[in-house]
Amino acid sequence: MNRNKHTKIYIAGSNGMVGSALVRELTSNGYDNLLTPTRAELNLLSQQDVLNYFKTHKPAYVIDAAAKVGGIHANNSYRADFIFQNLCMQNNLFQAAFENNVDNFLFLGSSCIYPKNAPQPMSEECLLSSPLEKTNEPYAIAKIAGLKLAECFRSQYGKNYFSVMPTNLYGVNDNFHPENSHVIPALIQRLAKIIDSGENVFEVWGTGTARREFLYVDDLASACVYLLESKTKVPDIINIGYGSDVTVGELAILLAEIMEFKGRILFNTNYPDGTMKKLLDSSKILKLGWKPKISLREGLEKTVRFYRENSLHHRSH
Repeated sequence: MNRNKHTKIYIAGSNGMVGSALVRELTSNGYDNLLTPTRAELNLLSQQDVLNYFKTHKPAYVIDAAAKVGGIHANNSYRADFIFQNLCMQNNLFQAAFENNVDNFLFLGSSCIYPKNAPQPMSEECLLSSPLEKTNEPYAIAKIAGLKLAECFRSQYGKNYFSVMPTNLYGVNDNFHPENSHVIPALIQRLAKIIDSGENVFEVWGTGTARREFLYVDDLASACVYLLESKTKVPDIINIGYGSDVTVGELAILLAEIMEFKGRILFNTNYPDGTMKKLLDSSKILKLGWKPKISLREGLEKTVRFYRENSLHHRSH
């Protein structure tokens, strides 16, 4: 891809956290022919709309960062929506890409595709080796179907279709919804409200001992562009992680420090911890020469700044 900066690249989901990071990364690398239709301009759930769009715009590269996403609560409450809508969107994109002779397709999966009790750190080889975590099984199955589509188009038709599996992502343009967000944005918005209201107890769900790996979204975007530009063949599935994890307790303490909260952190053990450890084995991408650049502290500082600058809740204070 590095040969021609005018290559037409379509980013599905370009308004989301991952998609917008990909747009920033591609633009800063000099790519100037990006297709970034909004949801109003292109409904990915409509097979006909997607086929028409590809026929008209003829992208040479497709990056699929479109997905219906959410935290544990959302995944468990809207099970049918999560499997059906994700399957629809990715099926429509793969079909349109294939029918319009798109040779390069990067599909974004998720680390939740790996079994609930996968050996740690989780390597690409543990896929489908034992049962999934029940709460996000519908989303995980949709993502597994997507990466298998990429793998099968590659093996049957020789296309350069492959999938990346990011660890837990966070950063600017994250979803800070009180119920449907992931752990970092949920903690940031909850702590911000506590600070604003002058309370001095920050309640964190669970024991605080569960370990999680976090990757700043711009690091993921740089890995994706690195792989698209790679001269060596990329594996069918490749993990992208930060390489180390922290406990939820350590994360809460670090956020309290960054947000200058002087009160007490209370762990509410009536809430479950979820899986105790989820760390990706990212040795394959490290061997290809890429590594993350943004530390957890730096990434959290950027994310907190983004939340404070963009939150209506904060603008009113």
